[in-house]
Amino acid sequence: MGRIAETHSIGLDKAGVIVDAESGKIAAVNERTNVPHIYAIGDILKDRLELTPVAIQAGRLLARRLYNNGQMLMDYVNVPTTIFTPVEYGCCGFAEDAAIRIFGEDNIEVYHTYFRPLEWNISGRPDNICYCKIITNLKDNERVIGFHVVGPNAGEITQGFAAAIKCGLTKEALDNTVGIHPTSAEEFTTLSITKRSGISAEKHGC
Repeated sequence: MGRIAETHSIGLDKAGVIVDAESGKIAAVNERTNVPHIYAIGDILKDRLELTPVAIQAGRLLARRLYNNGQMLMDYVNVPTTIFTPVEYGCCGFAEDAAIRIFGEDNIEVYHTYFRPLEWNISGRPDNICYCKIITNLKDNERVIGFHVVGPNAGEITQGFAAAIKCGLTKEALDNTVGIHPTSAEEFTTLSITKRSGISAEKHGC
């Protein structure tokens, strides 16, 4: 909230850089603008995440490509992030609607469950107050392309799984991983209900 791109008064028009008239942001491919020797990183990029760690990583990778023969490009899809609301929301990869649009509904599988963290039992909070979901690509060995969790410490949970997703995490690998009991993260090692099945993902009891 409150972020405005201040690009209209710094002479980009004289340099020939195209700026989106409405947002003031710049479209770039691999941080390169329409002017080959001018690059843009961070919040100024059109249709990119406005996150400081994203800008830092993109800048590092760009510097390596420009000055150290680097080849690695910034991955703008598998970026872990968290909304630090009273009950946190963490995610990495594609949202469900984006996955459907890009891969096709028949080519993805969505596994999900509701749960209540054991640490919330004493407080008397209701069942099914938290939620987790993964989206897998059926045509790519059920590789995990989307990860979502609502619950306590979602940011801490998401950070670890994001590294696994970068390494090509699959549903089979999750199924073969021993969960740490009792944690919220272990819910991802026991996911079995798909949205396609129509079976309720709610739980009752521990």
